[in-house]
Amino acid sequence: MKIRKVIYTSPLFFMLFIALLSFKKHTESSAYKCMIQMTNYSGEGAYIVISLLNSEQEYEETLYVQGPDDEWYFDITEWWRFQGKKRAAIDAITGATISGGERNISVIRIPNNKIDRGYRIRFETAVEDKGYHKSDVEFELTSENIKAKIEGTGFIRYVRILPK
Repeated sequence: MKIRKVIYTSPLFFMLFIALLSFKKHTESSAYKCMIQMTNYSGEGAYIVISLLNSEQEYEETLYVQGPDDEWYFDITEWWRFQGKKRAAIDAITGATISGGERNISVIRIPNNKIDRGYRIRFETAVEDKGYHKSDVEFELTSENIKAKIEGTGFIRYVRILPK
């Protein structure tokens, strides 16, 4: 009787064990307000991608995309090489474009275990008929930089990231 019980329950425990191992480990992240102030330029709104890069300058994750029309994403060249291969779902992290002189505040989520560990945040920008900036804003992801004002080099005048 006991042997039969063990025989019937063993596969159940084995399947439960496999199911527990198959769940992806959830990385805790924190929400941050991200204010982007654009330079004064004329023309279309800018498509902006905010990405998390590892210490080897490789893309890890897309944090936010300013620009809802995916038909123009290929203009953000470096990011598109990453995103085009991976095709991660980004619908929940997109917003409208930002035009010259405007500012926008969005909420981005940054994994807590990436701060002060050699990771970087990159803001890439592209404006129709105006150009593309691979590293319009790029900085090391440190506790100090999260609270700092960081100057841009292209369409972005500056960026501020603050804990929410």
